[in-house]
Amino acid sequence: MRALTADMTRRCWLGFGLASMAVGAAPAYAGAQLEEPLADAVRSALSAAVSDLAPPEPLFASTDARMEYLRWLTSMSDRLHRRMPDWEVRRDFLQTVWYEAKRSGLEVSLVLGLIQVESGFRKFAVSVAGARGYMQIMPFWTRVIGDGDAGKLFHMQTNVRFGCVILRHYLERERGDLFMALGRYNGSRGKDKYPNLVLGAQRQWLFDANAPRKA
Repeated sequence: MRALTADMTRRCWLGFGLASMAVGAAPAYAGAQLEEPLADAVRSALSAAVSDLAPPEPLFASTDARMEYLRWLTSMSDRLHRRMPDWEVRRDFLQTVWYEAKRSGLEVSLVLGLIQVESGFRKFAVSVAGARGYMQIMPFWTRVIGDGDAGKLFHMQTNVRFGCVILRHYLERERGDLFMALGRYNGSRGKDKYPNLVLGAQRQWLFDANAPRKA
């Protein structure tokens, strides 16, 4: 896997829509999303995510950067232990979220907060509208970029990359206004319930990442 570069995080991604799901047994946050055309570069990147079965391997420019990542991974793994008891599952999930968030120029804590609200970190979550996986992706996008196999949306890297691409696209459309971009992601643009839930979850992930570890 190629090292992350500034160019990759600045790349303007065109996106697509999805419905979403709340944590636990609460009603799904399924919005009325519209299918949008994909640029060739985006279609290629998403198609690669569908066919790539292994979690991405981040590369680092320095030892310090790698150590910072490993400290973050340890802290986040501790927090996720209850939801994902298996260490290898947690590691692969966090590695993928970290990589795909950075790849799309997003805060990792924001992506974690969004996943918490959307699916409660349930890989096989399905909303009443049919949205699937961690970031609640609608099945019709597999017809747009692949063979129509909606089951591939339960593939971790595919799901997380799609979700990050969507959010980056909406941030571009809203000129960096995160509140409005989150509304677009959920299909509730201009309403504050969903953005406030995600931003509240993000703040908690930031707090946990920055909190000193117990001896």
